[in-house]
Amino acid sequence: MKRVIVTEGAPQAIGPYSQAIAWDRIVFLSGQIPLDPVTGQVVEGDAAAQTERVLQNLKAVLEAAGSSLDKVVKTTIFLKNMDDFPTVNEVYGRYFASEAPARSTLQAAKLPRDVKVEIDAIAFTR
Repeated sequence: MKRVIVTEGAPQAIGPYSQAIAWDRIVFLSGQIPLDPVTGQVVEGDAAAQTERVLQNLKAVLEAAGSSLDKVVKTTIFLKNMDDFPTVNEVYGRYFASEAPARSTLQAAKLPRDVKVEIDAIAFTR
């Protein structure tokens, strides 16, 4: 069964998409950008600060779906500037310290609201 996942613990969708869609035991998370879920504003700061907020947002959506970071099997990281890769990788590594998921990382020409990083994910729910 398809379920739409919505949580106030992460920013609300800023377009015609869902925060996540669960299908059976798999949850597909839309890309999260560094928006503060309370204010809806972009978190100011460097790539490390923005990556921290993105991962907190992903964690909130995962929890709303009945999942967690340790059940993530695939992520995609979109960077405004590939020069930020080492910084983003360091923050990312703290959230996925063991059994890190499969991952792709690429530089995007432009990201929503001109942020430095966006990450999406696929995970199991149980």
